[in-house]
Amino acid sequence: MAVPQNRVTRSRRNMRRAHDALVSGNPAECPNCGELKRPHHVCGACGHYDDREVVAMVEEVDIDEDAA
Repeated sequence: MAVPQNRVTRSRRNMRRAHDALVSGNPAECPNCGELKRPHHVCGACGHYDDREVVAMVEEVDIDEDAA
């Protein structure tokens, strides 16, 4: 079983972890609807990708309160 020969100091441990921080996303504006979306992903608001509709979006459905 591997056991460290010497103790790793707090400084050396934290230097190793210097690149582990999370970075924020890079949202881009959808050319079709103007909403912010992730680059190289389908727009969640309108369903377009690369100037064409790839996901058909459904209009809001009116549900009766009595039927539910």
